Amino acid sequence: MYEFFPLLVVGALAGVFSVIFIVAFLTIKNDKAAIGFERNMQDSEIVRRLFVYAKPHWRSFLAVLLVMLFSIAYDIISPMMIGYIEQMLVEDFPMSRLFAAVGVYAGILIVSLICTYIQSILLQKTGQRIISEMREDLFVHIESLSHSQLHSIPVGKLVTRVTNDTNAVSMLFTNIIVNLLKNCFVVIGVLAAMLALNYALTLMILCFAPFIVLFTVIFRKFSRKAYRKVKDGTTDINTFLSEHLSGMKIIQIFNREQRKREEFERKNSTLGRAKHQQILVFGIFRPLVYMLYISSVMCLLYLGGRGYIKDTPFFGQVITGGTVVSFYLYISKFFNPIQSLAEQFNWLQSAFASAEKIFTLMDLQPELVDAPDATELEQVQGTIEFRNVWFAYQPDEWVLQDVSFTVPAGQTAAFVGATGSGKTTILSLLCRNYEPQRGQILIDGVDIRTYTMSSVRRHIGQMLQDVFLFAGTVRSNLVLREEGIPEERILEVCRYVNADSFLNRLKDGLDEEVRERGNNFSAGQRQLLSFARTVLHRPDILILDEATANIDTETEVLIQDSLDKMMQIGTMLIVAHRLSTVRGADQIIVLSHGKIVERGTHAELLEQRGRYYRLYRLQEQKQAHA
Repeated sequence: MYEFFPLLVVGALAGVFSVIFIVAFLTIKNDKAAIGFERNMQDSEIVRRLFVYAKPHWRSFLAVLLVMLFSIAYDIISPMMIGYIEQMLVEDFPMSRLFAAVGVYAGILIVSLICTYIQSILLQKTGQRIISEMREDLFVHIESLSHSQLHSIPVGKLVTRVTNDTNAVSMLFTNIIVNLLKNCFVVIGVLAAMLALNYALTLMILCFAPFIVLFTVIFRKFSRKAYRKVKDGTTDINTFLSEHLSGMKIIQIFNREQRKREEFERKNSTLGRAKHQQILVFGIFRPLVYMLYISSVMCLLYLGGRGYIKDTPFFGQVITGGTVVSFYLYISKFFNPIQSLAEQFNWLQSAFASAEKIFTLMDLQPELVDAPDATELEQVQGTIEFRNVWFAYQPDEWVLQDVSFTVPAGQTAAFVGATGSGKTTILSLLCRNYEPQRGQILIDGVDIRTYTMSSVRRHIGQMLQDVFLFAGTVRSNLVLREEGIPEERILEVCRYVNADSFLNRLKDGLDEEVRERGNNFSAGQRQLLSFARTVLHRPDILILDEATANIDTETEVLIQDSLDKMMQIGTMLIVAHRLSTVRGADQIIVLSHGKIVERGTHAELLEQRGRYYRLYRLQEQKQAHA
């Protein structure tokens, strides 16, 4: 009855499996519902979309597959060769046969090592090309999102998608997929070799296979949940760091370090618990597979040793010493790939969870897109017209209500009014950062929606209150990496906008280093660089949004002189709280609660003694008392 010993082992494993399954089920909590644009995706959808990136590189993967088949020959043949050599050692044999067998074994080993090296090089090159393409597609997609969409997604989350998540997916192409195939081929090859050697012992080992399948199917669900939590926790921490490191100055000014430390500890603890669940899933799965391996070895030693010592056939199959040695090695070759599959399965779930995050972001459709028949805006005279424009950031909360005005080409229009009256919104609509819900915006009599967004923005130069400078040099920030602009032209523009007043004092001039966000330059210097950058790219329409706010009096004189010069370049729209900045405008439009309440020149509005008159007198009184 010793033949039925494996069945008793399998029955015992069934009970152990049931207990572990219940423990795992109670430990891993359910996922929270996907937040915002994110959603849970099926494995089939993820595989299909990843295949789109892998398909253009099919030749490289085919080459890897062919090389891999040679490399796994060692795993399949070596146990049989060792068993053959062991059998020769207990029998009479000529030394030439032993040398020949050892030579064949060494040759197979060398070929396997060479093929493994070639396979690794091909995979790394192919995988990195694929991930570079995916990372570029993701960044281009983020660039296509509207301002409102970008404002609704934390910067840290976007950074995590482009860096951490793409790195996790890279493991899929450089390691996981091919090793999964390799291990599957090894398992199949080893099974074929074992069947050829002794089918009865092979069937005994296969009694353990259903449990491997069950473990994999059940714990796939738990590991995906665990990895989703890890990805969400990592994103949450990156988002927190991105925001609070940028705002560290405010945190220190208001002594909020302890509060922010506590917030970080909570987020860090949440990520730690998610990591713990991830480790628990893997910590349960791999030992179970190892337990199956040990059980199969015990059965082999029991049955094989009994049959060999007592010369008792096992289900009609004769067992020799070489058979036992070969099967012992084959069991290792059989279960090692399965244990590797467990580890690769762990990475696979990480890659799938990251791919899920990436693809849900890429599925977020841009709110603003060019019309199918949109054309390029080639030449601009500069006449701007708003015709009955209504706009709201939130439904039924109108920021602009039936706004209509015209700015003739080459003239300057200024918008004044209280905060929230809609001044900056008008400029954003002209640049097509948003679309109005009603009405039209026209340039030279043509609705801007008939043009591509990129061509409209190419003719508009913007100078904002919060000047953004990229890390690099003064030169790179002025030309914005556009090649071909001569240095003489750059210096001429800097003199034109009075930026040479401080550039001449810099040690390296245009090649002076600019640190992150330009924090090694004053607010006024950054603004003058913004002016130079705008003029350098020859816009037909200029936008000035609170560019003189928070500027010292001396720098304001330079900026005002620059503005007077830039008004001669083309049509200019100005938003300013300092009314001294807009006195020279051809028309001043006064806004209140999204409506135009007054318009005219500086002198005309003072004569009307309305809202503009009161604002102007109020600022004069403040300056007099300053």
